[in-house]
Amino acid sequence: MSGPHTHDIIIAGAGMAGATFALAVAQGGLRVALIDPQPFPIQLAPTFDGRATAIAWSTFRMLDVLGLGDRLRPHACRMDHILVTDGRRPGAASRPASPACLRFDADEIGDANGGEPLGYLVENRQIRAALAEAVTGSGIDLHTPGSVVAVETTASAARVTLAEGAVLSAPVVIGAEGRSSLVRKTAGIETVGWGYGQSGVVATVRLGRDHGNVAHEYFLPSGPFAILPLTDQRASLVWTETTRAAEALRTASDEAFQAHLSRRFGEFLDGATPEGPRFVYPLKLELATRLTATRTALIGDAAHGVHPVAGQGLNMGLKDAAALAQVLIEAMRLGEDIGSDIVLDRYARWRRFDTQALAAGFDAFVRLFSNDLVPVRLARDFGMAAVNRIGPLRRAFMREAGGATGDLPSLLRGEPV
Repeated sequence: MSGPHTHDIIIAGAGMAGATFALAVAQGGLRVALIDPQPFPIQLAPTFDGRATAIAWSTFRMLDVLGLGDRLRPHACRMDHILVTDGRRPGAASRPASPACLRFDADEIGDANGGEPLGYLVENRQIRAALAEAVTGSGIDLHTPGSVVAVETTASAARVTLAEGAVLSAPVVIGAEGRSSLVRKTAGIETVGWGYGQSGVVATVRLGRDHGNVAHEYFLPSGPFAILPLTDQRASLVWTETTRAAEALRTASDEAFQAHLSRRFGEFLDGATPEGPRFVYPLKLELATRLTATRTALIGDAAHGVHPVAGQGLNMGLKDAAALAQVLIEAMRLGEDIGSDIVLDRYARWRRFDTQALAAGFDAFVRLFSNDLVPVRLARDFGMAAVNRIGPLRRAFMREAGGATGDLPSLLRGEPV
């Protein structure tokens, strides 16, 4: 792909989805520019991103193919069991599980997934560290720090102007800068969505005893409260509060936070001691009305920001990255114009339905569980108990959560493009 272009692909945003995509297309032989205002060392600081991500086992196959698996495995905690419980009040975590619960066990689908767990819990800073190491050694043209100030697309090129004045040109530009994507806005792609009036409070805790690789999700009227197993006898706590309550927790003293945590945990897992900073993330749904425009494609949160209730946000973004990488690499090998509408539409058609269906499902899930109306509570408790007794349905949920259903990109099947 020679000619007037400085690169084959320009990627705005070097977060987890953008950096993974950059690695995939660079390994496929394309010349890549990767731009982000944040230098990689800042992304790796403990105060930058305190979240942990449940990586589906199919997504981990992709990371293996890209050469990240060995770097991540020491920091990845197997998630062999998931217990979902409908709680009534703070402190539900300390009482025995009610009959209205769902239990998912990796052993049930062991034959289908080769003995893999339901997923792996990995702290985001470890994922970022592995990506930074791989990307900096890959020949990708890095502009980190670098700020995109203008994007212009024509019938034949995408031109990106950086704050320092450099102008890059490629057949296609990728928006991977998250919910406030400049690439998306410049392309005239609108978004639909709404806020939940809630925020997610995230903290890492050290547990009094081993968590047994069990992930717990308790649905309280204020929203979900998750206890996610990490390595070294720790857990990532993610619980939903009203935005006002969440902000109060962010600024509370260590003693006040510990007291609130104790009320939530009760005697569960012999208590828990907070480690490291606390984080608060506003929760809202935001979907791009299109995934592509002239010489433009969107991946990750630039395309879809969803509620973290099922821990699938990053998995969706990495699935975007795998699908778009495959479409562009195969088009390049066929000698096609990789930024043409006909090529980019293959990506949009591949990902559109899956993205919209999952986003709608997560939104419905949150609305169903984040209230305490008696008829709704009875209906959902009955539904949970029923699903728990129907083995095939329960296994279908697990396969879906593992990302192993539908028309999978090669990388998610563990195969190079």
